[in-house]
Amino acid sequence: MRSGVASGRKEDAAAGARSDVPRLFLWLALFLAPTGAFAQQNVPHIGYAYPAGGRQGTTVEVKIGGQFIQGTTGAYISGSGVKATVESVWRPLTQREVQDLTQKIQDAQKKLNLPRNAPGSMAKIMQEAGLTDKQVADLQEFRKNRQDPKRQLNPQIEEIVTLQVQIDPQAAPGLRSLRLMTPAGLTTPIRFVVGQLPEVAKVEEADAAVPGLGRRVAANQQFAESAEPAPQEIDTPLPVILNGQILPGAVDRYSFEAKKGERIVAEAAARDLMPYLADTVPGWFQVALTLRDAKGEEIAYADHRMFDPSPVLACVIPSDGTYTLDVRDALYRGREDFVYRITLGQIPYVTSIFPLGTRVDVPAVVKLTGWNLPASQVSVNASAEPGIELVSSGASNKASFKVDALPEISEAAAKSHGIVLPVVVDGRVDRPGDVDVFHFKGQAGQKIVAEVFARRLGSPLDSVLELTDAKGKRIAFNDDFDDQGFGLVTYQADSYLAATLPSAGVYYLKLRDTTGKGGPEYGYRLRVSEPRPDFELRTVPSTINVRAGTTTALTVYALRRDGYAGPIDLALQNPPAEFSLSGGIIPAGADHIRLTLTGSSAPTADPVAIQIVGSAQIGRAEVKHLAVPADDMMQAFAYRHWVPADDELVAVIGRPNRAIPWLAQNQQVKLSLGSATPVRLGGPAGPMASRIHFTLEDAPDGFALQGVAVGPGGLTATIKLDPKKVKAGAVGNLILGAYIDQEVTPPKGGAARTRRVSLGYVPAIPFEVVAG
Repeated sequence: MRSGVASGRKEDAAAGARSDVPRLFLWLALFLAPTGAFAQQNVPHIGYAYPAGGRQGTTVEVKIGGQFIQGTTGAYISGSGVKATVESVWRPLTQREVQDLTQKIQDAQKKLNLPRNAPGSMAKIMQEAGLTDKQVADLQEFRKNRQDPKRQLNPQIEEIVTLQVQIDPQAAPGLRSLRLMTPAGLTTPIRFVVGQLPEVAKVEEADAAVPGLGRRVAANQQFAESAEPAPQEIDTPLPVILNGQILPGAVDRYSFEAKKGERIVAEAAARDLMPYLADTVPGWFQVALTLRDAKGEEIAYADHRMFDPSPVLACVIPSDGTYTLDVRDALYRGREDFVYRITLGQIPYVTSIFPLGTRVDVPAVVKLTGWNLPASQVSVNASAEPGIELVSSGASNKASFKVDALPEISEAAAKSHGIVLPVVVDGRVDRPGDVDVFHFKGQAGQKIVAEVFARRLGSPLDSVLELTDAKGKRIAFNDDFDDQGFGLVTYQADSYLAATLPSAGVYYLKLRDTTGKGGPEYGYRLRVSEPRPDFELRTVPSTINVRAGTTTALTVYALRRDGYAGPIDLALQNPPAEFSLSGGIIPAGADHIRLTLTGSSAPTADPVAIQIVGSAQIGRAEVKHLAVPADDMMQAFAYRHWVPADDELVAVIGRPNRAIPWLAQNQQVKLSLGSATPVRLGGPAGPMASRIHFTLEDAPDGFALQGVAVGPGGLTATIKLDPKKVKAGAVGNLILGAYIDQEVTPPKGGAARTRRVSLGYVPAIPFEVVAG
């Protein structure tokens, strides 16, 4: 809801007008001078990076496609050992610019009276029109893109920044986060991979030769007859990493030599690079891989695995010869952000592990199943806090591994002797139709929780849990439990149930796969215990841009575990100088809170890393957890997920000027159900105050901002509650965004328009609703 500023008494405004003139100019200089990108509140965004990684010890040219990234001055890559410098920045011409350039060309042609197709005519026309080489090239690019039926134009990836990325030989391999610094602040992060293998880039027909690639091999007879493009020969010894982009209907082909008996693996990374695409179905680039022999016959195919969109093709080579790997989208879609990295060769690849976890500080021997593994098992000593770790063998992929503090028991022992709570059972649904049954003794009124960790650890198990008494009467049942803490698991299939036992006696807990499947890879960890109330936190977004001396808003989500419903206090961990949070309490029972962050009074040379910590009194213990930075991503036009990020970065931008002196509320404001409640905001007085407008954001239903009045002490907002929609006892934060309207006149005349210029936010105002 939006409200203008209510005018104060005329004599007060007149008396203060003359003395406030210098201050007015100061405020105008502060808020009306920002770049157009910031003034329009256009959030800089990255849609893809290509290639999406590079090898240790190399320098890679990387193209970044995004929106509102003009004026990019630098790039930040998480971790150490990787540096990026900006080489160039480009954006496509607007339709208006194309019309202006076209008109100049037409005028020049008419003046010279030259046909365009005559030798040398076009150069003379361009010279007469005053067009630069860049303008001509941009115009040609515009027309090419509009005329190419394979290009799916998307403004979110039209602008291009080219980086030179230097990767130290000792840089740790793995995923990093890459952000650009623009005049409007930091972009959203995109994933960039530091690899250890030779890198091969797809060569377009018009591209020059790329190191590591041989010539374009001549098409064999089948490819020639089908008019399909010839495969690109890989003359670098395997294993290698293939980098490419898929356009609509395109199929990339790579040929390589292989010998009989070689165990070739092709592991595709596409969704790992860009987890979710908002405007595609199913919501990501769905890679399909096909391996063909020299005759073009298909000998192996991989699309998506049963629960994982990233395909892995594994094949024993039947005979010596030339083989071709086809890469495409499973639905023949494509666009510049359909970027892939495929690891190809006799690489070690873990398909499953068992057990899926261990107890803290208890050594475990983990059995490995997969391809080209140097060992069949590894020893793990998880001396860490309970949580998720990763286990791997050599340079293979990594498998998720759950660490817990509870006692553990094997499936066989649990079936034979029963279980004693609390306990974690390591088991497998090891054959189709298998049902694992565990019994235990319970007491009347005893509260228990049973939770399966399988799909969240990479197991294909789609579990079902059922709790019955000794006579077979069902007490509780659960199929799927949606854990929002695992934002990259799109097929949630783990089970969770909570129950209160009705009487003393023996109870049975049954676990099976809902589809009746099973096998050695269908592992699980089953936790059975009394409730262990706890929480996790997610901070959204992972990148925060704030004007120097102003305040911005963010959201912290609470993932409540085992019924914990109490309040959670939020604070900055080791806060940087001048940084502060306002409204940092997640109320009891609430799953999130909108709060505000105030940055430093001067811009910072580099982004500032912050951490938010949550604390709560649970029983007799004070429990603290760091919030995990995350980004709210949309999948397939509808579904939303919190995707974790490496770090929480804040860019403080703008000129070092005085901030508006908003009033920071340290105590809850009491909002009455019976009448409108005035809430002091502070802020400027005089002419500047009369220009400020406000929005009440993310307020519960029934809250309304009636108006804002100017007074001697600044501004006061009036909040009105609808007693039919709001109940006494409700608590939360009032989030007020401030802005002014600026009149803009187009440079070539025309009607003036009004542009909204943000002044940031008033620090969050904690409230409690009380009866009138």
